[in-house]
Amino acid sequence: MKPMIESGKKYGFWDFIRIPMTVCPLHTAGKLLNRVAASLMPSVQVLVTAAFVDTALAIFAGTTAKEAVFGPLLGLLLLVAYNNLNWQVMSFVDLKSQMRLTRVYRAEMAAKRARLEYRHIEDNDTWELINRVCKEPVEKINGGFQNLMGAADIVLRVGSMLVLLMTQVWWAGLAIVAMSVPLFFLAIKSGKQIYEEDKESQKLSRRADYLRSVLQGRDNVEERALFGYTGSVNEKWRQKYEAAQKIWVRVESKYFVRMKGSSLLTVVLSLLISMVLLFSLQRGDITPGMFMGLVTSTLGLVQMMSWQLSYMMSELAKNTEYLKDLTAFAALSETEGALDVPDRQAPASFGVLEFRHVSFRYPGTERDILKDFNLKLEGGRHYAFVGVNGAGKTTVTKLLTGLYDTYEGEILLDGQELRTLPLAQKKALFSVVYQDFAKYQITARDAVMLGNVQCEDEAKIRQVLREIGLAEAVDALPQGMLTPLGKIAEGGQDLSGGQWQRLAIARTLYNPAAMRILDEPTAALDPVAESNIYEMFGKISVGKSTVFITHRLGAARLADEIIVIDQGKVAERGSHDRLLSQNGIYASMFEAQRSWYQ
Repeated sequence: MKPMIESGKKYGFWDFIRIPMTVCPLHTAGKLLNRVAASLMPSVQVLVTAAFVDTALAIFAGTTAKEAVFGPLLGLLLLVAYNNLNWQVMSFVDLKSQMRLTRVYRAEMAAKRARLEYRHIEDNDTWELINRVCKEPVEKINGGFQNLMGAADIVLRVGSMLVLLMTQVWWAGLAIVAMSVPLFFLAIKSGKQIYEEDKESQKLSRRADYLRSVLQGRDNVEERALFGYTGSVNEKWRQKYEAAQKIWVRVESKYFVRMKGSSLLTVVLSLLISMVLLFSLQRGDITPGMFMGLVTSTLGLVQMMSWQLSYMMSELAKNTEYLKDLTAFAALSETEGALDVPDRQAPASFGVLEFRHVSFRYPGTERDILKDFNLKLEGGRHYAFVGVNGAGKTTVTKLLTGLYDTYEGEILLDGQELRTLPLAQKKALFSVVYQDFAKYQITARDAVMLGNVQCEDEAKIRQVLREIGLAEAVDALPQGMLTPLGKIAEGGQDLSGGQWQRLAIARTLYNPAAMRILDEPTAALDPVAESNIYEMFGKISVGKSTVFITHRLGAARLADEIIVIDQGKVAERGSHDRLLSQNGIYASMFEAQRSWYQ
């Protein structure tokens, strides 16, 4: 199957058909053919209705046999049956195609998002773009497809009805078209304006949604009750929410006034056309049945031209803006090998990892986070990176794991530049527990196995749970390791903060990476509890290379060597006792924190 998210592709209206046709060709073709047939039904209905009325009048006048009514009557019954059955059948087809699109297109959209370079996630502008495009992608593609079909449907309906009308009153059709053209351009302009306003509205809505989660979410219930901040936060939510809604009300009001005001002109025109048709009926130019059919169709035609078609054009204009965003999203640069699974054939250890004159600044900023950074780490040893917030400790981790490779200088792994390694190898080399670790609300077993999805080893899972001190807590759950965690699934069990942290570390232990990195995952714990967890992790990781990143020094004493990072450089390094004897940065930090560990 040809990919639907193509880098460098400029997306247009055809893609609203191409994407569904690629994913579910039979359903899409059926919907297209059905829409063509449905668009011709009003004209057919006019002819059938006219034939029925004229035949009935002829029967009453005694000029036609009674049996002649059965043909037009059958035609009316078939039209009624078609209108009723068609809606039910097409609802089923729509549901099936949407399910297929959800499985395929949403998955491809998620894959594209996962392949993006990490810098796009941290950049505010591209993050806004990603959110706009990836929010309800199937609904937007379906909406574009339906609007495109709807516009084509109305054009066909209007075209066939205009032809029929112009055979009776030639100038009437031309007059309706002339009155409606300005409405189309107005609708297109309004659609673009609505989409642009929607961008700003979505920013405010996301902030309002976050505040709503603070007010309603389970995670904050204790602090809400304790601090009583509901009223204050609710006021902030109300301001964001009302600001977003005011944008929508303003735009929709303008659109409604413009479109409805303009449509009044076409209503007047339809009345004039009806009067002309009445004169034609009096002169005998048209039959009573044709008169009834044309008057009814003219009123429906005006409704289509003045409102429905204008609405469709407005929606298509909005979809055009979405396609521009989709084009920009598809063009975002990707990380090669981002979706590759870790290469477990990579070495399980290394000799030397060295930073040589590495300098790095985050995209869009002017300050070097690392500046002429030099550091050599030996495999199989335990290191602690310490320093104040913003010193560059976490940045080192991001460079090692390949989130950024735009640094100056070299990072060498056993003499090989890290940037030359396939990402699959880098994934296999490093395993990280971040400060903002994820709380996966799945079973305890699967939450551990996420650390190495290529290996399903229940004995190993139990081993790491014992090593990290979680085995008893997990066994005590209603279904043991198969118990859903969190409060989403029925029967789910929540864990304490410390247990969630240990579970995150268990994922790292289950991963056979050459280097394990703890990037302040215990920052929420007290210093003594943090030291205990690091000590346990160090014992478990004997023979492995480990890095503890912390700004608290109780855990640092457990390392073979402490690296003090300050202003993007290695300021000091050595054992705990040696660094204390130097009376430098480390000694000052430790003295300030001494009371924490007494």
